[in-house]
Amino acid sequence: MSTDAETHLELLLEQLAEEERIISAERRRLQDRIDYFAGVAGSSDELGELERKERDLSQRRRELHTRIDALRGE
Repeated sequence: MSTDAETHLELLLEQLAEEERIISAERRRLQDRIDYFAGVAGSSDELGELERKERDLSQRRRELHTRIDALRGE
């Protein structure tokens, strides 16, 4: 692999890792809110929306991990 390709790969890995950190932090915040709303009566709409967002973030995070692992294998 050429140095340009290696540099590009390293930069891409850094970007993906940063995106994963951001998504993980957002997911943790959502999980905290889910825990709160799960204990509050009459908040099923809010809870449902938060859970949907958390599932979406979890899926995106899994996709990032798959991509990062694949790039690290190169």
